[in-house]
Amino acid sequence: MRSTTWRPRKTRITAYALAGLIMATMIWLAVVISDTFQLADRIGIVLFGVFVAVLLALLARVKVVADGTGLTVVNPLRTHRYAWAEIVGVGLGEGAPWPYLDLADGTTKGLVGIQGSEGASARVAVAELRALIAERGETPDPS
Repeated sequence: MRSTTWRPRKTRITAYALAGLIMATMIWLAVVISDTFQLADRIGIVLFGVFVAVLLALLARVKVVADGTGLTVVNPLRTHRYAWAEIVGVGLGEGAPWPYLDLADGTTKGLVGIQGSEGASARVAVAELRALIAERGETPDPS
């Protein structure tokens, strides 16, 4: 099985565009700001822009990757790896921001890499993921 990757299109475009805009604004502000601001103040303004851009880049890196051995979930701060046998199901509730994985240990994990706000493409991604879980996951007992 080749790997399949789902990423939120709108979130990535928005995050990268805002990061670029914020960085450009902070650099411009550091250059044109009043002479009463010292070099350290100007550097601080640019560093604040870098900080915000890094936060936005963390939001843009989210994704869900399915391959032959399992599912890799890259959320803003953490990456999780699940074997197909660990995954019971996936659900996207009405109005939910993203789907949740139901795991065999009874816990759930958010799949931020599939954004509910993407509408039809999110529903298609969840349907594809459900099919992969049914195909690759634990086979239910015949009893």
